[in-house]
Amino acid sequence: MPRARCTKTYPKTAAIPQDSGSGCFSGFVLVPFTVLIISFLLGAFALNKANLLRMDSMPNPAAAGLSPIFRREVLYWSNSIIRWASASNLDPNLVATIMQIESCGDARALSNAGAMGLFQVMPFHFQPGDDPYNPDTNAARGLSYLARSLAAANGDVRLAMAGYNGGIGVIPRAEWTWSAQTKRYIQYGLPIYHDAVRGTNPSHAVGEWYSRYGVSLCSQASQRLGLP
Repeated sequence: MPRARCTKTYPKTAAIPQDSGSGCFSGFVLVPFTVLIISFLLGAFALNKANLLRMDSMPNPAAAGLSPIFRREVLYWSNSIIRWASASNLDPNLVATIMQIESCGDARALSNAGAMGLFQVMPFHFQPGDDPYNPDTNAARGLSYLARSLAAANGDVRLAMAGYNGGIGVIPRAEWTWSAQTKRYIQYGLPIYHDAVRGTNPSHAVGEWYSRYGVSLCSQASQRLGLP
């Protein structure tokens, strides 16, 4: 999270003329009219089917499963991640990606900048009476900001990650103005998310992040979670 330092159109159909002599359709008109009606119904069916297929192909965050590529400390929170993602209308794999690089599943994580908990939420995002280290509270505050960042980025996950790390204000700015930290966040976070969505297992992206930045973080999380 931002640190305290900032930190299609459809073809028109012509009207079918009626037989003015008898007040009803002539046989000549009835045949093309019937063909037109059948064509219209078939077209409507095809369009509806295409819409259904398009809807079915879209990810449903509430129903989506969680990829197994994440570190075991993050997978410890699997059920909670899916629940939090559903409540925030977010992809659980995106939620898990943020947790992976923010805390590796350590609910007591504390950064030098003062960010706290699973999603490394800065103090000013909490409300009076909140327990920043309570997993549900930390998730509610952190994922609310992530959802806002995703909306500001028009659904672009890469920009949303940048907004989560550097503040939503960085989203419309030129990338050369982003901090080195935000650039690294995208460099490692986005490939992890892509591997999760594609089902790439094992994930080279997770392994690279872990070897460079996650060893001590995940070790601390593992100890606090009591994992063998």
